[in-house]
Amino acid sequence: MNLDYQWMQEAIHLAQQAGEAGEVPVGAVVVKAGAIVGRGRNGPVKSNDPTAHAEVMALRDAAQTLGNYRLEDCTLYVTLEPCTMCSGAIVNARLARVVYGASEPRSGAAGSILDVFANPALNHHTQVTGGVLADECRMLMQQFFKPKRQNANPLREDALRPLDAWFDNLPNYPWLPHYISDLPALNGLRMHYLDENPSDTNAPQLTYLCLHGNPAWSYLYRKMLPVFTAHGHRVVAPDLIGFGKSDKLKKASSHSFEFHRQVLCEFIERLDLRKIVLVVQDWGGILGLTLPMAMPERFVGLLVMNTTLAIGESALSKGFLSWRAWCKTNPDFDVGKLFARGNKHLSLEEIAAYNRPFTDKGHRAALHAFPPMVPEHADSPGAAISRQAAEFWRDHWQGQSLMAIGVQDPVLGEPVMRALQKNIRHCPDPLLLPEAGHFVQEHGQSIAEAAVQLFKIPRT
Repeated sequence: MNLDYQWMQEAIHLAQQAGEAGEVPVGAVVVKAGAIVGRGRNGPVKSNDPTAHAEVMALRDAAQTLGNYRLEDCTLYVTLEPCTMCSGAIVNARLARVVYGASEPRSGAAGSILDVFANPALNHHTQVTGGVLADECRMLMQQFFKPKRQNANPLREDALRPLDAWFDNLPNYPWLPHYISDLPALNGLRMHYLDENPSDTNAPQLTYLCLHGNPAWSYLYRKMLPVFTAHGHRVVAPDLIGFGKSDKLKKASSHSFEFHRQVLCEFIERLDLRKIVLVVQDWGGILGLTLPMAMPERFVGLLVMNTTLAIGESALSKGFLSWRAWCKTNPDFDVGKLFARGNKHLSLEEIAAYNRPFTDKGHRAALHAFPPMVPEHADSPGAAISRQAAEFWRDHWQGQSLMAIGVQDPVLGEPVMRALQKNIRHCPDPLLLPEAGHFVQEHGQSIAEAAVQLFKIPRT
């Protein structure tokens, strides 16, 4: 048994090297006839290789040393209980014995969640000894993960977080990020938002709440935001979960109409936003237009651009159906190229900026999730709440309204917007932008200037 301690110390040394390299600290050695013939340490992250576990690396090294993948009469020492993959490799290599340090209750396949080595159907059975220098091995894991557990905004296992470096040197986007993660609906997800010109006093100002759609993010409002703040108003522009600098759910199926709406409701209440001018476009409107009826006392104005209320009582437009079909057949579409197609004035740097949140394919689940989420039938998720919202805007809305339409939009252009106008109480004739397409905010400076002239701070 003293020899087991000796060889496990060698594995611990390799585990320490793995931890210093940023990998989960697991190390392994293969021993034959009193000598180390193979060494390995964890390396999946650096090598982009999901099989690069310490055990597999040690087995590969030993096989090269011995000139045979069958490692009979060999013992593998590893600091952590092997997983199912590594256990299978150990059995396939015909090792005589495996000795591990700390148990792994979440994925260990030597007795914790299952016991590969005890399966009577296998044609080889490796002897297993566990718990050798277990405390030392366990301490390595605890020290490695302690900083991550102390993170005030830990990343959920079912989500991804964009790297800060992706957003360095964005053109015309100088604003500091703000994050919130403790809303009940977020359940630990981190949501990014801009919050410019908040007043610590009772100075009169409006709050322009700017909601983006798909596949956009708060960068879309970079031309409008300065106009609002220059007139002394506050601007709050969140990135929906799955977009911008916010966390990205890995699975498209994790997104729902109800989830995103609830997040926005809680967000407004948490920041205690008041005297709100609701600024919406695309999905910002599909979701955002359902918010004021839940808290009408907080809203005083509506700036609505190329969007709709999807109530599920009429067929979706041919333009939208074409867009939805295109998204389905082009799952990894280039977001920046899409923006450039309808906005020829965009610089290469601006096109790249729209792509930043979706640099990695794993960060694009929301792009695929949102088109099918638009309520299509009366019983579709979100349809009932949208019908209630339609009634609110038609019969109960007390604030001022401004509608701006990008005429070149084939999906949510003038015909769709004219129909929406009729459903918004006292909505004046829209501001038409003949050169603008779907992403009308790219021509938003003039719209913002019209808004600050129209919307007035209500008397208290």
